Amino acid sequence: MGSMPVQGVCGIVVLLGLGLGSFMPLCDGGNILVFPIDWSPWINIKNLLVELHARGHNLTVIRASNSFRIEEKSPFYTSITIPMKKGLENAIDNFIMENKKVQREGASLLTVLKLIKNFFSTVFEMHELWGDILARILNDKNMVQSLLDAKYDLVITDPAVAMGAILAKYLKLPTVFTVRWITSGDGHFVIAPSPLSYIPAPGSGLTDKMTFIQRVKNFFYHGVVEYQQRVVLGPYYDSLCDKYIEGGCNIISLLQEADIWLFRSDFVLDFPRPTMPNVIYVGGLQCKPAQPLPADLEDFVQSAGEHGVIIMTLGSMVDALPEDLADDIARVFAKMPQKVIWKHKGKRPSTLGNNTLMVDWMPQKDLLGHPQTKAFVAHGGTHGVQEAIYHGVPVLGIPLFFDQYDNLLRLQERGAGKILELAYANEQSFEQMLKEVLYQDSYRQNIQRLSRLHRDQPLAPMDQAVFWVEYVIRHKGAPHLRTEAYKMPWYSYHSLDVLLVLMTAVTVLLLSAFAVLRFLCCRCRRKSKTKQH
Repeated sequence: MGSMPVQGVCGIVVLLGLGLGSFMPLCDGGNILVFPIDWSPWINIKNLLVELHARGHNLTVIRASNSFRIEEKSPFYTSITIPMKKGLENAIDNFIMENKKVQREGASLLTVLKLIKNFFSTVFEMHELWGDILARILNDKNMVQSLLDAKYDLVITDPAVAMGAILAKYLKLPTVFTVRWITSGDGHFVIAPSPLSYIPAPGSGLTDKMTFIQRVKNFFYHGVVEYQQRVVLGPYYDSLCDKYIEGGCNIISLLQEADIWLFRSDFVLDFPRPTMPNVIYVGGLQCKPAQPLPADLEDFVQSAGEHGVIIMTLGSMVDALPEDLADDIARVFAKMPQKVIWKHKGKRPSTLGNNTLMVDWMPQKDLLGHPQTKAFVAHGGTHGVQEAIYHGVPVLGIPLFFDQYDNLLRLQERGAGKILELAYANEQSFEQMLKEVLYQDSYRQNIQRLSRLHRDQPLAPMDQAVFWVEYVIRHKGAPHLRTEAYKMPWYSYHSLDVLLVLMTAVTVLLLSAFAVLRFLCCRCRRKSKTKQH
């Protein structure tokens, strides 16, 4: 009997998969309460909500009155708008400006410490503002009753601000997190074992291969995260728990009680590490095949011919780079044979070339998926990095703050991108690195390899996310997937009590043996002395 062609086998597997899909457990439309946070984390939740709505689920979103991205009126959810005292745009903008200045120009230790202090103050103020929203909800008896009467099946929330977790606990509802960060640091560090010997702490700029000195540095950076949690934010959250949760609670333990963690990463990008059965990796959930560009943009892209296009954006939180660096970058772009599309809202660089199109907004995903796009100059935000991987476009990263350097470092370690730090960015360094990314084939080959790995999954990230949300609805939670570790005191978790008992037993045994030997030796000496006399 002849062997079946490979494509025939694959076809049968696909047909079987489609057939088996019809036997997957169905979920009647659920009633879901959503407590998101604004800015870029909303992108992931919004994409998930659109898909859940398409599958028949009823969605209610709690939003602040001055929300930046979360719309009050939407075709796929009903909103509950809570007044917020003020926004943090000015504080965040000031921090970003100061951070760019410190990186660009350098600063004394005192200035750096002041910047860190201002960052902690801004973070605390943000959590306080959302705490005020939680208080407005839970102190309003009519609103609480309406939430109870709605008979929600679960709460979806982002634990970077943990008010949604407290609300879910108050309403006694199962919880699904869409998560990368918790109240302080990477969510992995509270849900899974995280040995600092090979797992880099957030902000450390380290990989999973560390020297002794780097492990010391990693320990220090983890200490900063612990300080933020235990001293800056922990007491505030614990006071909220004591006020609103019967019997009180510890915020970290409360986070660990979540049924499912939809984690916005995957091991194509992240370093391998221990994880837990209720952590589901949905990195790239927002990624989709590219859609056609607007006609004028398509004409511009096609006019680049065989040289292709470079696209550049620094995300939604940064309008512009320092003027001198923007002039340097524009000067480099003007020399290149490629066409350039640059999202830039600041002062127009005086050195801008005719090949560069400056825009206030760009269809980033569609441009990354266009076959003419040859390189992506970006700040290194999670979404941009994941979209670059999905579409297989090499990255030249200029990290500015938060997790951006760490994201880009993971790309650089895999040979799929380069990092240009703001302190060392000038015309020469930018031109050299841009040409490396464009003309050294290894960068495109490596990122396309990552793209193939990312796409080669039994279920797409969106399908996985929807499945686990519906799984929680069907089974009214997933407590069997949660570890019991969060109920243990720290000394029991690390088995220090067991070690202490064993060491005590061994010590007693050794001392007893020593005492017996000493007694026998003394007895022998006495007998010897008696015989001599």
